[in-house]
Amino acid sequence: MKIEQVLIRFVKPQFLIKTIIVLFLLGSNFLISCGEDNDSLPVVNEGTKITKFSFLKLNNPTIPYDLHLDITENKITGRFPLHVDVKSLKASIEHNGSEVFIDNNKQISGATVTNFINIITYTVKTSTGNYENYTVDLTKFTGLPIITINTTGGVAIDSKDDYRNGFILIDAGRNFSDLPETAMKIRGRGNSTWWVHPKKPYQLKFNSDTKMLGMPLDKTWLFLAEYSDKTLIRNKIAFEMGYLSKLDWTPKAEYAEVIINGQYNGTYNITQKVEVGTNRVNIGSSGYLLEIDQLDRLDPGDVYFRTNAFLVNIKAPAVAQNSTELNYINGLVNEFETVLNSSQFKDPAIGYAKYIDVDSFIDWYLISEITKNQDSRSFSSIYFNVIPGQKIKMGPLWDFDLAFGNVNYSECEFSTGFWIKENPWFKRLFEDPTFVAKVKLRFLYYRDNQNFILSKMDLHSNYLKWAQKENNTKWNLIGNYVWPNPVVFNTYEGEVAHLKSWYSNRMNWLYTAFNNM
Repeated sequence: MKIEQVLIRFVKPQFLIKTIIVLFLLGSNFLISCGEDNDSLPVVNEGTKITKFSFLKLNNPTIPYDLHLDITENKITGRFPLHVDVKSLKASIEHNGSEVFIDNNKQISGATVTNFINIITYTVKTSTGNYENYTVDLTKFTGLPIITINTTGGVAIDSKDDYRNGFILIDAGRNFSDLPETAMKIRGRGNSTWWVHPKKPYQLKFNSDTKMLGMPLDKTWLFLAEYSDKTLIRNKIAFEMGYLSKLDWTPKAEYAEVIINGQYNGTYNITQKVEVGTNRVNIGSSGYLLEIDQLDRLDPGDVYFRTNAFLVNIKAPAVAQNSTELNYINGLVNEFETVLNSSQFKDPAIGYAKYIDVDSFIDWYLISEITKNQDSRSFSSIYFNVIPGQKIKMGPLWDFDLAFGNVNYSECEFSTGFWIKENPWFKRLFEDPTFVAKVKLRFLYYRDNQNFILSKMDLHSNYLKWAQKENNTKWNLIGNYVWPNPVVFNTYEGEVAHLKSWYSNRMNWLYTAFNNM
């Protein structure tokens, strides 16, 4: 017997109808309930994208405001102001993955403390094993090292003669080692750069040899303000040429932001000083470091002598008037000049070549001529050195902020025409065909490296992309005349483009001029 027949036979019809209705309602509720449960479950669509990356003041009480970084493809970038400690920050991350890691260490948004000095790689992972990497490049202020100098009692650094005592601290950032608070003393330096410009250059001295920004140990360091050079890179580029040369030593230099007694003072070029030392002008205990200079630029106590062409200041060692040392170096340099101006000056045995290291003279000449450095013809910062028993060597290079056409009171403004060649010593040397042939050949080496130097201009100016803006905010340089600029551009990029164009035109002119000799 079928079940339907059983139900009809043993169950009263009215009861059967009620039972069917109840079963129908229960089934409907069950289906509705199941449907509601399915709708309430979230649909998981996992991915590997970071959609927002921030530093919130709520989680980082020391920061001045919320910072939301820029996300371009897989690169996340942003800048923090000057006084933020980027070594200890909590990032807030919005993403569509399952979890986020740094080197397999799980990151909790708004909670995990991270050091952002270096570029950090974040990995977004899904529960199925897919992943994607993002680099986070957080710039503190301008990305340059930050040097903080505090003088005792906050006294001003307003003298070139008297040091002010105090302490220095270096937050070196990404590329160098920090320097903990260290005792030092500091004073002004320079000539026109000290008296004419409001942004002052300085000389800093430690109690003992100290490494600065990865440069070799020493006590004394110079802070070049680079005020009249709006590109901030002319000295740096001249040094780059020096590194390509055969000169014994060219100063090393690194950029930094400088804070003095709590006030931001701009971007500085921190350099080694031209002085005697194993890490600098290494002429041992018996050598002489000399500079062609001017009487009104000498410091009290400087000892000097004269040739027919120049005043020569003995920079080191300290010698006394009428001393054996003074008589020796005076006699040697004057003997060289006398022979140079004699009828036998071309003779390789008894002429000028007996007295000078010709290769150093040629490299120093070419770098100074290529840059057409204003002061390098006969005015100042013309360094040379000698160790008794050896030949006179030119160098090191120094003071190129008025080079590459950055002067409005002489023909050095223009990329055409010889300049250093008119120096009395070099003018005579160019009367020797052998010397001229060597200069022409050596110039081809610098011409072969022309694109390398142009790339260095791009490299250094790009490195300063944030620094030049902060420096300009402080000193209001771009678009305004600064002595002795011959031209004024409304952008930093315009200043750099002019420098590159001037240099390229100069190299082209010299190539033709040397070929025509």
